[in-house]
Amino acid sequence: MNDDVIPGVSTAWLISNLWSVLVAILVLAAGWFIARIVSRYATVLLSRSVQQDQTIVPIVGQSIHYAIMAVTIIVVLGQFGVQTASILAVLGAAGLAVALALQGTLSNIAAGIMLVFLRPFNTGDFIDADGIVGTIVEVGLFSAQLRTRDGVYIFVPNSKLSNARILNYTREPSRMVEITFNVPRNADLDIVRSKVSPALETEFSPPGARPKSWSKRSAIPVSR
Repeated sequence: MNDDVIPGVSTAWLISNLWSVLVAILVLAAGWFIARIVSRYATVLLSRSVQQDQTIVPIVGQSIHYAIMAVTIIVVLGQFGVQTASILAVLGAAGLAVALALQGTLSNIAAGIMLVFLRPFNTGDFIDADGIVGTIVEVGLFSAQLRTRDGVYIFVPNSKLSNARILNYTREPSRMVEITFNVPRNADLDIVRSKVSPALETEFSPPGARPKSWSKRSAIPVSR
């Protein structure tokens, strides 16, 4: 085919399929708008219903957005006479090729889903994952976002967190703290306990509150 024929063929094809092209553009725009609105509404609704645990919210919103966009693309291709069965077959073959090429990305998706279901941490927890230390801000479909104590932003792939040894410093309501100090050999241990206990309660407890696991007798085993 000569080069001067290509513009004519393209113009003829565009004129004959003008209505399909316009409908496809409208459907694509409407699908993108609907995906954005529905995912945002689902995120807000889910965040209100699970106020104590915001970990699952971002990954659900992103999944809804991508699912709606996938359906939209299939509908757009249907405007040009592409059969749904053919589309699914092509998507299956393309999905296999993409899966082989993007093993790292797919592992991040799988790891994100596992983190949401296994719940080694929740949004707002302070963790240490093999040297990655910070407070969980958000767990997305591909990665997690953390913030350190000095305000540094950390972007971590989900697969790295999933394969790490995670220390969660927030989940348990209390922790044992060992404090060593010296007292005279002839000191009265009961008096020492009575002096130290109020100071520790003031230091490690909110005003007017006491940890549930607090015990003067067991928490301060003073010995010479």
